[in-house]
Amino acid sequence: MSEPPASVQPDSVQSSKGTAPAPDVRPVVVFRNVSIAFDDKPVLEDVSFSVAPGETRILLGPAGVGKSVLLKLVNGLLRPDQGSIQLFGQEIANMPEAQLFPMRTRTGMVFQEGALFDSLTVRDNVGYQLISERVPDDEIDARVHEALRFVELDDTFALYPASLSGGMRRRVAIARALIHQPELLLYDSPTGGLDPVTSTTIIELVMKERDVYRTPSLMVTHRLQDAFILCTHRFDEDQGCMVPLPQGVTNPDTTFLMLEEGRLIFDGSLHELLHTENKFVREFLE
Repeated sequence: MSEPPASVQPDSVQSSKGTAPAPDVRPVVVFRNVSIAFDDKPVLEDVSFSVAPGETRILLGPAGVGKSVLLKLVNGLLRPDQGSIQLFGQEIANMPEAQLFPMRTRTGMVFQEGALFDSLTVRDNVGYQLISERVPDDEIDARVHEALRFVELDDTFALYPASLSGGMRRRVAIARALIHQPELLLYDSPTGGLDPVTSTTIIELVMKERDVYRTPSLMVTHRLQDAFILCTHRFDEDQGCMVPLPQGVTNPDTTFLMLEEGRLIFDGSLHELLHTENKFVREFLE
């Protein structure tokens, strides 16, 4: 896929009520020739891609190819050695930490294994950022309940993570990522270590956020089944569950990226992925 120009943004559109601002169609994330190395060992080399509004990008690849590092670069948790990273239209590669913090509040991140605080209740885990911002308790409670209802775990409000199953902990982690109504979601292997049935439940939540709120996202995974479900299903609000798309139809806003030894070797649709001639990609899909 070609990278959308960062400057594309119509000024306004006419409506029956007068002139109104048009939706921002600029990419939410833009990487341009990004490289990073640890101890002189290259981890990412000359990586360029973008994430458009409403787009879900699935980052595939085996362990150790730089997928999690890429997510941390998006969130400003790591700085590139070379290249440009734009988040919400702002260059963050060299942005001071004090300016990065409010940028991160616009992004929700689901870490590997959930990364919940065992000593805190579900309420305090999900509302952790609101607590640190000294939001009033009543508002925290209301927003935590809303986030937990989204992941269908409102009855866990007062529980501790140790009393939850692995899948429930992962759903609580998603609720925590949603608490600020983020403009971008980052999922780092959200189904890693889970059984197939529980994994499908988590992917259904990812799909629900994609289809109900149109939140752009970047999801790291090595599970092809999860990726294909996202492409071939949609979330039906009336039924409250995901349903398959018609035979041969795939979600046009769910696309793929693939890394090999730190280099981006694929950027395209499911159809293009399944028909690529790239040997590494084909072996990964088998």
